[in-house]
Amino acid sequence: MRPAPGTWGTLVAVPFAWSLAQLDLVARCSVVLSLAVAGVWICGRAGRDLGVADHAGVVWDEIVGYLLAVLLFTWSWRLALFGFVLFRLFDIVKPPPVGWLDRRVHGGLGVMLDDLAAGMLAALVLAAMAWGDWGVAFDPALRQWWAQ
Repeated sequence: MRPAPGTWGTLVAVPFAWSLAQLDLVARCSVVLSLAVAGVWICGRAGRDLGVADHAGVVWDEIVGYLLAVLLFTWSWRLALFGFVLFRLFDIVKPPPVGWLDRRVHGGLGVMLDDLAAGMLAALVLAAMAWGDWGVAFDPALRQWWAQ
């Protein structure tokens, strides 16, 4: 969808992230890892078929990047909102290492890696928010694991 197909693609990811939140942490990690691995092939193939390495109409990378951003946290409307805004910010602005990956790694791997890096940066900010008790909480299984 135009304008801002990456933003629309991320918006599509929100209800999918909510449905994944119903799974335990290990299952969620497995799903996101599987989607990321599949995305390397999907985005690479789409780029070859469409003749554009990172075609704006292919939003698989944004979906998986957002899912990675919110993966380790308890689902809430605050998580959905903050995760969305932070992921889009890092995906658009492309601070290091996002921009470096975007410029230097090509093909399906490159398409996926810059969005995964944006998702990781968003997750780091969300983790700081969780540690500071600013409206985001870590998944209970993760908190229990840390307590051991």
